[in-house]
Amino acid sequence: MAREPISLLTGSTLILGVCVALILGAYGFQYIGGMPPCEMCYWQRYAHYAAIPLAAVASVLAWKAGDGVLVRMVLAATGLAILAGAGIAGFHSGVEYGWWPGPDTCSVSLDDPRATLLNPDAINVVRCDEVPWSLFGISMAGYNFLISTVTGLFALWLVMKGRVNA
Repeated sequence: MAREPISLLTGSTLILGVCVALILGAYGFQYIGGMPPCEMCYWQRYAHYAAIPLAAVASVLAWKAGDGVLVRMVLAATGLAILAGAGIAGFHSGVEYGWWPGPDTCSVSLDDPRATLLNPDAINVVRCDEVPWSLFGISMAGYNFLISTVTGLFALWLVMKGRVNA
């Protein structure tokens, strides 16, 4: 017996919950854990700031809509926003692990005389190329990459396969 696909309402609400949990986790690390975000951390948050209201709208539409076309369009936008954040998180992870250089605005070495000559505020910059916390060798940006990739792909799968009725 084949299982029915997940409903658009259940899926969009799940996506909303994951995005909210990721943002709350970021705020928890910042305000409770005392780990201020770097510039690239903020970039990752912007994708979730876009995805949260989109997923909320998709949830409401899925609850109210009959045909699901508009729900699927909003879910597609949600998935793309989340995948954009995953791309930023993947890039940030690569910077943290030294696979490629990061932006000069948050990865410049304070040993470099340009750091204070060109940007006197560089002394207070939270560096993007340092891992402030990791679990099992995966940084926060790495976990954001993994979770956001799965969530974004799930949103796009839901656009294709999700059922309309709850």
